[in-house]
Amino acid sequence: MKQKLIFFVYLLVLILPNIILCITESMPLSGKIVLILLPLGFYWFLLSLTPRKSKTLWWMFPFIFLGAFNIVLSYLFGKGVIAVDMWLNLTTSSPNEMGEMLSQIYPAVVAVVVIYIPTLIYATYDIRKRTTLPQNFLRIQRIIALSLLVLALPFTIIATKTGNWSILNDLFPVNVCYNLRLAVERQTLSEQYPEKSKNFCFNSINTDNDSIPKVVLLVIGETSRATNWQLDGYNRETTPLLSNTPNLIFFKDCMSQSNTTHKSIPILLSPATAENYDALYHSKGLLAAFNEAGYRTAFISNEPRNKSFNDHLGEQAQEVLFLRDSLGGSPMDSLLIPEVRRTLSNINKNLLLVVHTYGSHSTYSDRYERHQAHFQPDQVAKSTKENREILMNAYDNTIRYTDKLLHNIISELNMLDIPAVMLFVSDHGEDIYDDERNLFLHASPWPSYYQMHVPFFIWSNDLYKTRYQKRIALLDSRKSEPIQTDCVFPTMLGLGGISTPYGQDSLSLTSDKYITKTQRTYLNDHNEPLTFDRCLESLDFKIMQAKGVRTH
Repeated sequence: MKQKLIFFVYLLVLILPNIILCITESMPLSGKIVLILLPLGFYWFLLSLTPRKSKTLWWMFPFIFLGAFNIVLSYLFGKGVIAVDMWLNLTTSSPNEMGEMLSQIYPAVVAVVVIYIPTLIYATYDIRKRTTLPQNFLRIQRIIALSLLVLALPFTIIATKTGNWSILNDLFPVNVCYNLRLAVERQTLSEQYPEKSKNFCFNSINTDNDSIPKVVLLVIGETSRATNWQLDGYNRETTPLLSNTPNLIFFKDCMSQSNTTHKSIPILLSPATAENYDALYHSKGLLAAFNEAGYRTAFISNEPRNKSFNDHLGEQAQEVLFLRDSLGGSPMDSLLIPEVRRTLSNINKNLLLVVHTYGSHSTYSDRYERHQAHFQPDQVAKSTKENREILMNAYDNTIRYTDKLLHNIISELNMLDIPAVMLFVSDHGEDIYDDERNLFLHASPWPSYYQMHVPFFIWSNDLYKTRYQKRIALLDSRKSEPIQTDCVFPTMLGLGGISTPYGQDSLSLTSDKYITKTQRTYLNDHNEPLTFDRCLESLDFKIMQAKGVRTH
């Protein structure tokens, strides 16, 4: 009797992730029935194939691993399965980011350990005892298992015909295995990118016919959400310096097309968009386009190298510097300033400079020097909802730190006697226990408003503003437009006077051919463009309406 009971305990352990997904996922009832019946019948059949059930369980360890992993992620993000981006984040995230994420999931990790480890230990003990189940019992279980599989078939047909459910996307663990395969494919594409794109040419030219050189600068922020920017109406002084900076045009309604760094940065630095992301795999990026147009180009980054497209696109510059190559660890963004000053010290031709900060990545209180902790208390032993006020103090300090960094860069540009223009945008935002969903961090399988609404502004010195009056006038007239981060690449080309067949003028904020977006999109885990009504929750729409952000 005991061995028969253990058989059903094993089944419960295997099907537990599916039970949890039935609670967390939005899908038709027929889909939820299939989510239970089909895997349960499959596991039931496998366990009944041999009398030595524990040995079979160990052969099924990959399913146990995926189940445990998925339970942990369900706890962290509230819903979803192990996504393609999550698999990729394992190779592209820094140790600090991974450490912060792990600190959030210890209750789920404890639960998983309590459930799975004793089960596996007992299975090992049972194998050594060589206990077996009676053949008659196993025969009956196989009949039950096959009956479940047959019963699942009509529900599978009904679920797939609804149009909102599919085996590859919604059936665990099939969807997770499919996502892993896609992640491997994308990693391979990243590794092959330098070879596949080496013959790509933008055919770009400089149409400005400059008599004097100019500087075009792009600063990429990290994990900075617009709702915490004083410039965006936040009730704290998080951007006191930028708020009093002349010639600064702030765009209040900019949404990122991705909540993951490894996809959002390529959208900023290449012709790829949510609607045409595959263009990334065979085309070069912004720095290469400016190279062709005769610009001197430089890329300075405080991000760790991870062999992703972010690295490949940055390495297309003539001058490349990753601070961590020489400094190691996690340097402060302020160390970017001497490198920016060095790059600007000798300008005898047009210059494009791209600066990639580390910004507001967690752990927030590690992103700035102690004497710059304006909002206090700002240090916690653990990030929890109960500590949200302290977390918000630390996060707001990172925005103030970014404010000072950008002010210092503008000061360096202001000392030049040539036209200079700078665009700043963050790759994505961040959740910080903002509502009843208790979401934290970013890169969740499904985005939130806080992960998507990002700060975006363009600043120019007086010489640039005078020389390129039409561009500045167009930018100023469009500062209330609902935009997305896919406008960065074409707008940077426009700021530099670069013309190319790949320019996407309809997205450029400096172009007469610019077209206001009637429908904005988000690049989902399978690299499909989703409209907001397909990826955001009703609560997100309420927040956006309250903040004056367009909901489509």
